[in-house]
Amino acid sequence: MSTVRVEDQNVARQASARLAWLDALRGLGALAVVGEHLLTWAMPWLRPTWFNLGMYGVLVFFLVSGYIIPVSLERHGDVRAFWIGRIFRLYPLYLAVIGVVLGLSWWIPVRAEVPRDPSSVASHATMLIDVVGSGGVVNTMWTLSYEMVFYLLVTALFVTGVRVGRGLLAVGFGLAALAAGLGLARTPLVGGWVAWVSLAVFTIGLICVISGRYRKAAACVLGVMALALLLLTSRVPWFGVAMLAVMFTGTAIRRWEQGAGPLWPVALSGLLVLLSPMWAVNAGWWWVQPDVWTATILLVGATFAGGMALRRRRVPYVLTWLGVISYSLYLMHLPILTIIIRLAGDLRWSPMPLQIGISLLGLCVVLPVSWLTYRFVERPAQRLGRSLLPSRS
Repeated sequence: MSTVRVEDQNVARQASARLAWLDALRGLGALAVVGEHLLTWAMPWLRPTWFNLGMYGVLVFFLVSGYIIPVSLERHGDVRAFWIGRIFRLYPLYLAVIGVVLGLSWWIPVRAEVPRDPSSVASHATMLIDVVGSGGVVNTMWTLSYEMVFYLLVTALFVTGVRVGRGLLAVGFGLAALAAGLGLARTPLVGGWVAWVSLAVFTIGLICVISGRYRKAAACVLGVMALALLLLTSRVPWFGVAMLAVMFTGTAIRRWEQGAGPLWPVALSGLLVLLSPMWAVNAGWWWVQPDVWTATILLVGATFAGGMALRRRRVPYVLTWLGVISYSLYLMHLPILTIIIRLAGDLRWSPMPLQIGISLLGLCVVLPVSWLTYRFVERPAQRLGRSLLPSRS
């Protein structure tokens, strides 16, 4: 048994070395999101406006997810293990952060975008917050909605035997983003009932998927529900569909790298995502204006291409470390910065030395706390999840 463990550890180390560049990209993405919020509040004069730093980080994250998740699921071939791993990977810290924010609500009010009714509990329970038209107790939680939709779709494709090998899904979602932008000025379906219906379907469906009873039917129902929510109830349908196009573009890149698909769908889907807000009815934000959005998309593409080009080289430890704690960094930084700004006041018109000092203080708090939550929340939860799976001989 010890020999097996040593071999497993060697395989794990080799896999970790091969994927270090992805950890580095996650680290850069998380740091970019932190930078967007920190600079907006503390040093607006340093915040770039020719591209969106936060959206840049999010899109890098999405490309990484698309690159690794479907192929990983197909390689291991275990849907039950995949979902147990996802649940114990995402939910413990997510629930802990929600608890902290609610616990501080007597001092720092919960965001106005969060519904003050029980439907908010239902939307947070599934993580499908943004796609059921709700708001997260922490602003950054909106991205988890599209990650969850992606997992549901990938699971449905896997159990039905469909392999995303030619990039057609990336192109299809890109075209759907263009069409949704032109045809959907507002969300067709609204109301708290959406969150409750999705919670019921999500819960029953995942129980079936994990237990193996009616797995294929349940996975298909969950996939159809995910698509329906994306187009009919999400806060901005074209934007949500574009995020899925980005993730499936990551999958197409991986297929091309493996020699299992051409590269042209990557370029075409990237172009469609770039064009998706250009004629969209609901696209009034500054960061989707043509020049800013184009710069953001091109920077994301260049970053991922650069990471791939350098993937066989040694990755700086600080970037891989940031990648390892990236989920904690992503969820924890905003509550911490909110507390600091609450104590320090509005810094936008403060003297520059004070702005720089408070910003450095923020980083000196955010990074260690994120490491601690990774060490004492994420890792134990992941170990618990693995303990629920049968050991491999």
